[in-house]
Amino acid sequence: MAAAGSGAADPLDTPRQSGHKARRDTGRGSNTMSKKVVIVGGGYVGTELAQSLERYCDVTLVERKQFFCHVPVMIRSLVQPELFEQALFPYDKLLQTGRVVQASAAEVNESGVTLEDGKTLGADAIVVATGSSHDTAFKAPGASVEELREANRALAQQIEGASSIAIIGGGALGVELAGEIKALRTHKQVTLVSDTPLIDGYDPRLGQGLEAKLGLLGVEVITGRTAVDLPQTRGAFPGPIRLDDGREIAADLVIPALGSTPNTALLDPLPGVEKTADGRVRNDRWLRPSALPNVFAAGDAVDSGDHMTIVGASRQTPWLARSLRNFLAGKRTDRTAAYGPWRNAPLLVPLGEHVGQSILPVVGLVGSRTTRLVKGRYLFLPKYRKLFRTG
Repeated sequence: MAAAGSGAADPLDTPRQSGHKARRDTGRGSNTMSKKVVIVGGGYVGTELAQSLERYCDVTLVERKQFFCHVPVMIRSLVQPELFEQALFPYDKLLQTGRVVQASAAEVNESGVTLEDGKTLGADAIVVATGSSHDTAFKAPGASVEELREANRALAQQIEGASSIAIIGGGALGVELAGEIKALRTHKQVTLVSDTPLIDGYDPRLGQGLEAKLGLLGVEVITGRTAVDLPQTRGAFPGPIRLDDGREIAADLVIPALGSTPNTALLDPLPGVEKTADGRVRNDRWLRPSALPNVFAAGDAVDSGDHMTIVGASRQTPWLARSLRNFLAGKRTDRTAAYGPWRNAPLLVPLGEHVGQSILPVVGLVGSRTTRLVKGRYLFLPKYRKLFRTG
C-alpha cells in the first residue's frame, strides 16, 4: 500500500459502489437466491456476514465509509506509523456477487432500508451492524481517509514528543495502548489510570496478569482511582491530571481511552426497542432488537450477552448467517436454536509484539508466547487481507 503522506492520489479516497456480477448457481441455497438481504454497517460483523451470505441470497452491504479500518493495527501505528496504511481495506473486492453501496442509511423498517438520499433498498431481511465509535485517531467517524490519517498522525506526533504520558481507562484499548507505547518507547514515562481493575468483567486473572506485565515493562498502573475534572473525554490533551484522592499525576500528554460509544441511531426508532445502562440496544435470543421479525442486529451497537470486542462479534456472525438462511427459507426464527453468547468470554491483549496475556476458548488463560503467536505479532492482518482479497 502507498505510504502515508505520499503525494499520489489515494485510491481509498475515491467513492465507489461495487456492482452485481453475473450470479452463479452454487447448488446450495438456490431456493433463497431471489431473497434480498440488506446489511447496514461494513465493520467486523457486516463484512464477514455479507461475504458468507452472498452465495445463498441477494446481498447488499451499506457502508458510509470508503474503507474498513482494523483497530488493533491503528493502535500500534501510533508508535509504528509505517503500519497505518496496512490498517485500511477498500471494499471493492469484498463481494463477488453481492454489492457494496457507499451511503448513509437514514431509516430501517420491515420493508427495507432508506438511504439519506431518499433511495430505498427493499429487503426480505435487514441486519443492522453499525458498531461503535472511538476517538478519531483509532476509528474514523466520517467517510474520509484523510481525516483518519491526520488524526492518527497528530496523536502519533504528540506521543513521540511527550516525555510522560497518562492513559485514562483500564479496558483493552487503554491497556494495549500503554503496552504498545512502552514496548517501543522504553524511555517514556507511562501511567495507566483505571477506576476499576484492569479488563474488568473478565476472569480477574487476565487483568492481574496484564497489570504485572505492564509493571515489568515499566508502566505505572493505578487502579481503583478516578481522574476528575477532565477538560474532555475524547482526544488527547496536556496534563497534569488530578485523581479523586487528591493526587496529581504529572504528564506532558493525557490520552482518554474510556471505551466505545454504541451507534444506535438506526435502531432507536424501531418498535419495542429497549436500551441497556451502557447505551446498547437489547436483543432478543435470536438477535432481533425490536418487534420487527425480519430485522436483526449484531456487534457493538446491541447487547447480545457478549462484550464489545472483535472476538465477541466473531461468535455472532456465523450464527447469524445460519439463522438468516433458515429465515429466508421460510423457517420461523423463534422455532430455531437461540443464540448463545460466550460463557467464558475470550480476549487477546498484546502489550507490543512480544508480551501479552489472553483468555482463549477451551484453553483458558495463556501468556506472552501464545498471545504473540495468535495476535501480537501480526494483529490478525493475514485474516483481513484474505477477507478483502488484497493479498
